[in-house]
Amino acid sequence: MTLLSSLLTRRSTPIKDIGGDAPTPDQIQTILTAASRVPDHNKLCPWWFVVFEGEARVKFGAVLSAAFARENPDAAPAKLELESERFTRAPLIIAVISRIKRGKAPAWEQMLSSGAACYILCLAANALGYATNWLTEWPAYNEDVRKALGCDDRDNIAGFIYIGQQLQKPEDRPRPALSDIVTPWVDRYTPQKGESHEKADLSLPLAGFRLCSDK
Repeated sequence: MTLLSSLLTRRSTPIKDIGGDAPTPDQIQTILTAASRVPDHNKLCPWWFVVFEGEARVKFGAVLSAAFARENPDAAPAKLELESERFTRAPLIIAVISRIKRGKAPAWEQMLSSGAACYILCLAANALGYATNWLTEWPAYNEDVRKALGCDDRDNIAGFIYIGQQLQKPEDRPRPALSDIVTPWVDRYTPQKGESHEKADLSLPLAGFRLCSDK
């Protein structure tokens, strides 16, 4: 597939449909190299990667199970076992950690760069013929998991990228109509923002915004 046709048909594969073999070591290096070339204002490299493959996925399961138990002390043993197997659901997991660094680039732009790294990991793996799914879920926001990955108050887990062979091709899902989200600027501007939703109580994570202004 050409790059454009791949982008126009891109679709995350459900975790249940990812399995088989992991990318080869050379392919993993290629995927990571592609992700390290995302736009990065001021060349701060505001992210790093953690690779889980083979037995490492099983060993990290002990961290996940213990973290879930601490957060959910009444969790049933079966649920704890299920959480311990979370990283064995795909043959390769790559965690992307966003680290806010001092510099001219605003913290928000540094976070966006980490998101771009997540997406390019997916696209590079797709280009090599592998299925992907970018997830966060509770482990991305759990302090025990964050500490196990070496995170401190400058860091956010941008995502866990699940990579493997596609066992079944997913059906496409509805996408927004461009007429709902694109507005040409003329002399006045009434933006098309897509379907309206109730205002959510949202907050951006961590203290990185303070670090950015600390010159």
